[in-house]
Amino acid sequence: MSSFWNHNITVSIFGESHGPAIGVVLDKLPSGEYIDAEELRNFMARRAPKKDATSTQRRESDMPNIISGIYNNYTTGTPLAAFINNTDTHSQDYSNISKLARPGHADYTGALRYKGFNDVRGGGHFSGRLTAPLCFAGAICGQILERRGIYTGAHILQIHNIKDTGFDPCGVSREDIIALRHKKFPTINDRKGTAMTNDIAKARESMDSLGGIVECIVTNVPAGIGSPIFEGLENSIAQLVFGIPAVKGIEFGAGFKVAEMLGSQNNDEFYVNEFGHVLTKTNNHGGILGGISSGMPIVFRVAFKPTPSIAKEQATVDLSSMKNETLKIKGRHDPCVVPRAVPCVEAAANLAILSHMLSYPNF
Repeated sequence: MSSFWNHNITVSIFGESHGPAIGVVLDKLPSGEYIDAEELRNFMARRAPKKDATSTQRRESDMPNIISGIYNNYTTGTPLAAFINNTDTHSQDYSNISKLARPGHADYTGALRYKGFNDVRGGGHFSGRLTAPLCFAGAICGQILERRGIYTGAHILQIHNIKDTGFDPCGVSREDIIALRHKKFPTINDRKGTAMTNDIAKARESMDSLGGIVECIVTNVPAGIGSPIFEGLENSIAQLVFGIPAVKGIEFGAGFKVAEMLGSQNNDEFYVNEFGHVLTKTNNHGGILGGISSGMPIVFRVAFKPTPSIAKEQATVDLSSMKNETLKIKGRHDPCVVPRAVPCVEAAANLAILSHMLSYPNF
């Protein structure tokens, strides 16, 4: 099943963008873990649409209804199931696309895969709306990790051609991560953030959209977590990150820049610090060697394509008549998904890291 992930933790995401509800089932979580409801709400609010020109005008509360797996604020160890009601749907906006494939969307491929029976309203099961249950699952896992001192943080590294200051790959403080979570627009350099919001507003006004990059860091993951070949940390993170619609690429550490380096430039030299811990002087490897954590911060970047739903007229095909047509997309869409994708990337990282941490003997 495509929306089911199993690696120590089992995650199953269900629902469609304009169906009655969307949701998730999390299984094999440890029991007795305290879940702070207010922290959970705060995490979910970061993914919700903003009341400005950078996001969709669709308004959903995104508050999960937990129906099992938590009792008196503690995980029970049994399946944790939650659903989120869809209350602000405008399904009539999609009446003209039941036969017309939207460029950049999964309408055409989805129609082939599901023989024309897929729900196209708002993108159906392919919609970015399905990142809400992903965020819920990642928020739960994040609280369990933070109790062990492991913190995940992300920021908008780039929108279009405007770039933010990057994370220090050798270390970011807990306070820096928490400060980013409280920002309305999560960039390290606020001046760059203002320029990005202006660029997004211009794209909306010109009936177009923008893409960008989210950078993520996970601190205090102990060395020795993960496995080689198909069970590596990079593998798990990448698989979950690619579950976020609009993701087109991921790189760890120095990423594609390593292709330009000499071995002497790329290699991260080891040393022992004053506490007797083995660290590296640089972090081109992004905290992972051979699929296993090195003890350095895990650093990766995720590329998002521009939102495919744009108001400009585009060429397409009528799948019922197999004739060429033109299409003007209606509805409420983000001119750039990147700002709302920041907690989604964190959520994916939390799920991957916790799934591997459960194999750690001292967890």
